[in-house]
Amino acid sequence: MKVIEVKDKKAAKEFIDFAVRLYKGKGTAWIRPLDKDIEGVFDPKQNKYFRHGECARWLLQNDKGETIGRVAAFIDRRSMNKDNDQPTGGIGFFECINDKDAAFKLFDTCKEWLEGKGMEAMDGPINFGERDQWWGCLIDGFEHEPNYSCNYNFDYYPTLFEAYGFQVYFKQLTFAREIMGPLAPRIQEKADMLMQDPRYSARHLRKAEIAKYTEDFREVYNNAWASHPGVAKMTSLQAKALMNKMKPIMDEKVLWFAYFEDKPIGFFIMLPEVNQVFKHVNGKLDLLGKVTFLWHKWRKTNKKLLGVIFGVDPTHQGKGVDGLMIEQFRKMIQGDYRAYDFLEMNWIGDFNPKMINVVKNQVGGRPHKTHATYRKLFDESKPFKRMPIKSSGLR
Repeated sequence: MKVIEVKDKKAAKEFIDFAVRLYKGKGTAWIRPLDKDIEGVFDPKQNKYFRHGECARWLLQNDKGETIGRVAAFIDRRSMNKDNDQPTGGIGFFECINDKDAAFKLFDTCKEWLEGKGMEAMDGPINFGERDQWWGCLIDGFEHEPNYSCNYNFDYYPTLFEAYGFQVYFKQLTFAREIMGPLAPRIQEKADMLMQDPRYSARHLRKAEIAKYTEDFREVYNNAWASHPGVAKMTSLQAKALMNKMKPIMDEKVLWFAYFEDKPIGFFIMLPEVNQVFKHVNGKLDLLGKVTFLWHKWRKTNKKLLGVIFGVDPTHQGKGVDGLMIEQFRKMIQGDYRAYDFLEMNWIGDFNPKMINVVKNQVGGRPHKTHATYRKLFDESKPFKRMPIKSSGLR
């Protein structure tokens, strides 16, 4: 077997094409991501993580010169030491045939590269970027289609990771529910309580004021999420880039914010689940792909919502802010604005039991998929520690 570093356009194209060939005709629920979005992760002009990190990626070929695997490794200097017992790098975009020797060759390549950068552990499969994209190995729910920018993989991948010595650092849960189903009575009680207090309010985003809502989002995010291990504070530039990325598919009526005396204290960010459209464009947003996308958007064929992120400022947790947002959203989505039938809520860490409780017992979500973020300690004599339990109120 031969490892080839991706350094030119031909190899970069093969990095994408290999995954397409690997899943083609296998009868899985895999949906091809947009080529440009995968390439964007590895483009310093597009990915701002290159400002404080670096990455490399490789192809693995057999003796016939056929690609049988791919992987990437990266370090983020802002978070590699944050709340870790050791400097920790990451690997991701792993795809491989069902062969332990091939997988181990790819893992060894990442380990050697990361050790050369001073790392003592590696997490994977993760993203060279924010956690909301390309994060975790699917370990349950293989029959369900992936939401956009969420990893989908064969059911033998967990076995390959664990055989190499990766252990579960934390799990990411996806919950689902029908839009028209009832909410728990406690939601209404909490919402009624806050609606009697004029200091609290909830409203959906207005695109005409998107700059204001971008900063509101960043303020709540940093207050509630940046205290988690491995998570750096979001800059204004990152928040703006995130909103700009969502804008083409954004439905302003499903992005909700909560306020206390006009100060942002919570948000519930939902988006139309674009994989329901992108599955028709075969990874290409060329002219035909754009026409296909616009046709589906015009026809409103996408009936699935994706709960992207849900957060409450720690100083206002337990006061019913989550209920206020959810109930106001429910009134609209089950009333005059019946645009969607199904909701999935992604990326709820098992280290956040408070949010799991909200989604299961208040929103009414049921377990739908599970991803695992694995960690491999290079010195296996050291004790392995899972992500500590948090109760940030942010998923």
